Amino acid sequence: MADKKDERTRNWTFIVYPESAPTNWRDIMDEEHIQWIESPLHDKDKNADGESKKPHWHILVLFAGNKAYDQVKEMTDRLNAPIPQKAASAKGMVRYMAHLDNPDKIQYSKSDIIGHGGVDVAEYLKPTSSSRYILIGEMIDFVRESNIMEMKDLLYYARTERFDDWFPLLCDNSAYIMNSLIKSNRHSGTAPECNHDTGEVL
Repeated sequence: MADKKDERTRNWTFIVYPESAPTNWRDIMDEEHIQWIESPLHDKDKNADGESKKPHWHILVLFAGNKAYDQVKEMTDRLNAPIPQKAASAKGMVRYMAHLDNPDKIQYSKSDIIGHGGVDVAEYLKPTSSSRYILIGEMIDFVRESNIMEMKDLLYYARTERFDDWFPLLCDNSAYIMNSLIKSNRHSGTAPECNHDTGEVL
């Protein structure tokens, strides 16, 4: 049976530790002229026993073609990083960079996930159908509870307070349903008037 480390694949992941990596480690990565994604600095993670983990970055490398373990290890060796691992799911790995699907872990900001080499991180963070419906439900509740009467008020709020989830959803495909709801509120005559700049009920 062949050693699994000899199997070739396009997507690899590894960890970089600030304490041991060269100060120019990002330059070393960029000089490879590849697409790669850098997590926020994980500096609040805990082990199962509650002990703090060493601060680290999760790195996902997205090669144009398959690469063997030894080829990727040459890169991690230059960064003084642990051995690379195959990434079974690029999307899953990027989501893990912010612990999006691990509510028991420290949550890191999606906006701190950085794409290098032209990779579009947002493509990997698009919500699934089920999570999209949950987010739309949150916006519907917010419109009702805050008596939102103008679409711009929801957009302003999403832009400043929910940039990572509501705002891209409104920009991409949920503006129509939310605008329809807000128009219905306005035309029904049952919702109280509000200040369109602050959302405050008058």
